[in-house]
Amino acid sequence: MRRFGPGTFFNGARVGPAAKAVLLVAFLSLPLASGCSEELDAGWTAPHGPLPVDERNPIIIINDGSIDNWQGEYAVLLASSGGPKLVGIIVNISGPWKDFQANVSGWRDLASAATASGLRDIPDPTESVGAQLVRPASGNIDDTKSNRSAGARLILEMAEKYAKPHRPLAVVTGGALTDVADAYLLDHTIAERVVVVSSLGTVTSTGGAMTSPNGEMDSWADTIVAMHLPYVQVSAFYDQKADFPDASLSQLPKNALGDRIRTKQPGVWNDNRATDQVGVLAVGLPGFPMAVERVSYTGIPAAGAMNGPDLTSNLKGPSWLVTACNSDAVPKRIWRALHDPKTFGP
Repeated sequence: MRRFGPGTFFNGARVGPAAKAVLLVAFLSLPLASGCSEELDAGWTAPHGPLPVDERNPIIIINDGSIDNWQGEYAVLLASSGGPKLVGIIVNISGPWKDFQANVSGWRDLASAATASGLRDIPDPTESVGAQLVRPASGNIDDTKSNRSAGARLILEMAEKYAKPHRPLAVVTGGALTDVADAYLLDHTIAERVVVVSSLGTVTSTGGAMTSPNGEMDSWADTIVAMHLPYVQVSAFYDQKADFPDASLSQLPKNALGDRIRTKQPGVWNDNRATDQVGVLAVGLPGFPMAVERVSYTGIPAAGAMNGPDLTSNLKGPSWLVTACNSDAVPKRIWRALHDPKTFGP
């Protein structure tokens, strides 16, 4: 049986005293036969891949604009075809996407198209506007002024509802980490119930950096997440245009979601660092993360810094860095979902 020492992680979640008690009761209440502990550990708790979360974890997605990448489309498709259950959509703003009403409208259109096409249990987008978090003069994170944003409160609510000690809520971001860090400011115990998975930053010679894309949007929020939450940084991007080449558009299903993808395809960015769906894929598509390192944050950015901390390779580090991905697996999985009648059926 796995032991739970102080400060350890269980499938990606920091395990506090209350969570340890729940886990102990759960294990002791299970019928055990000789030699079954390894099978139980592998089948019930072990993740399906190199990350602490997989397609069995519930997810919340967070983003600003909805038209430059496929994060939302892939989240709803995977949720209806054996992937992670989508329990929340949080919409905010950023420097490139300042028109909040346009952002909200785009995500509502996605939710409506998914529901109209027969996809089930698609959550309504939650509007969340909060200013960048400000590093306090003391440098003490607990002195940071919270936004108490709607997004932060939704994370807390969904973690309370869906997270289990062996299956934390995956908070998958494609923009600023403001709402995630804000949730921690409101309730530090959220670190026991979530794993943050972010399409963010770059790979460096010593590990990674919480920089553009997305890491430049709120450096103090980056710092809070890196220091205090189970964190997976996905810095492996790919050419998203290859997922829906022009010649394939006629093969999309004749429903509202197919129409949305067909209409949106010409406008998705061809910047290989703008593929925010890599966070969703890292959780929901086993085999997508091809190279993963353990890392630790290094240093706390000074006031006014444009980027978050550096991430340094460390075999015992508390965080994960995805440095390479299997992009060939993406269209195979997505098109399979699109062509399976059960995806859009009852």
